[in-house]
Amino acid sequence: MVHAQFDNSARQQLAIAAVEAKTRRDLSWQRIADAAGLSVAFVTAAVLGQHALPEPAAKAVAELLGLDDDAALLLQTIPTRGSIPGGIPTDPTIYRFYEMLQVYGTTLKALVHEEFGDGIISAINFKLDVKKVADPEGGERAVITLDGKYLPTKPF
Repeated sequence: MVHAQFDNSARQQLAIAAVEAKTRRDLSWQRIADAAGLSVAFVTAAVLGQHALPEPAAKAVAELLGLDDDAALLLQTIPTRGSIPGGIPTDPTIYRFYEMLQVYGTTLKALVHEEFGDGIISAINFKLDVKKVADPEGGERAVITLDGKYLPTKPF
């Protein structure tokens, strides 16, 4: 049976315990995702409380992290999503994404609507990828791919 959370505090506490276990065991998010058999972005989001994991993945993650059966069960519940509390984010990395949307949000909206019409890009039917690439001018660049299904607005 599928169960849903109505209060994210249990998942927040689990995320804290999971990150502590990840650190103690010197594991990468990729290693945890490999154990789950799912993408690193999805598993990371799930462990941080933003997605439910299928039972086999939840059990594999809990075992790798040394978490108990209750944690494995909680990893399978549908969370109350939203990882950024109200207001402008203060973490510098998260703030930069906020800043990018402040600067380019209306541009992205205009380009999406011009290309597809009236509608939205799904964050449910969605894929995320982060890659590090060399910068031709020196250093490194982050390439972030947000790949969501387009959902048209339907008149009724």
